Amino acid sequence: MDQKGSHNHSLPGIYQVFRPIAAEAPLVFDSPHSGRDYPADFGHACPFEALERAEDNHVDTLFMAAPEHGATLLCALFPRTYIDVNRASYDIDTDLLAERWPGPLMPSARSHAGIGLIRRLVRPGMPVYDRRLQIAEVQARLDRYYHPYHNRLKDILDDVHYRYGAVWHINCHSMPSASGLTTGPHNLHHLQPDFVLGDRDGTSCDLAFTHFLRDALRSMGYRVAINNPYKGVEIVRRFSAPAAGRHSLQLEINKALYWDEKKYEKNKNYNALKGDIEKLIQAISAYAAASLVNLAAD
Repeated sequence: MDQKGSHNHSLPGIYQVFRPIAAEAPLVFDSPHSGRDYPADFGHACPFEALERAEDNHVDTLFMAAPEHGATLLCALFPRTYIDVNRASYDIDTDLLAERWPGPLMPSARSHAGIGLIRRLVRPGMPVYDRRLQIAEVQARLDRYYHPYHNRLKDILDDVHYRYGAVWHINCHSMPSASGLTTGPHNLHHLQPDFVLGDRDGTSCDLAFTHFLRDALRSMGYRVAINNPYKGVEIVRRFSAPAAGRHSLQLEINKALYWDEKKYEKNKNYNALKGDIEKLIQAISAYAAASLVNLAAD
């Protein structure tokens, strides 16, 4: 396990860990979908530009101030379209396989839609491959990329929890601006949120933490939705246990806040958003520290 004060660590092509610079807080961020190291054996048939547009562009750099406020930051270096660590390892699309899978499978609605553990579609109507994948290909991606990322995140969270008795974890993402519409009563569309907080309907973290994040972002002038349309997927499901002091929440950022989706580059608001996210990180770090004090006083 990591120890306080250890150096940053990377596994080339797989992940990079940025350790706290300031006094450590029981706080961990991870960015699983911002990787841009495309493996040589990808073998995709779709245009590379389509794969790029599926990235959570620059989410890793938006949160790069985390270590300055005592938090650990873990970033995946490989792309989500190669294998998606925010899916269950058994969420495999059988339509993508050339052979019968040798173990248990539980394909979800995401796999049936072509966006499971390994994508069949990069977007509707555009297949990633012009072939089916061999079992050995899928297993190699699980062994070389998926499991090392999950194991590293588990080690980080376990280490922080062991030393502090609690850990707060933010799973960081971005969402295409067109996907952020929320639907209220009578199917009326509301203003698109700037951030969506996913706590799996209140099961992956203490409700007070979700509301703290909501209020902190609203105080900066942002529109915030909770669990609509994103509730949180595999990573927060796997690593959360609020009753044991393990609080995980998925945070989605509207790309329009910092990214020009047509020009495919940062927009003029990028630095302002990054500054606000640093303020949010600082506020979460203080919240976690205060929560530890309250736990000790119980």
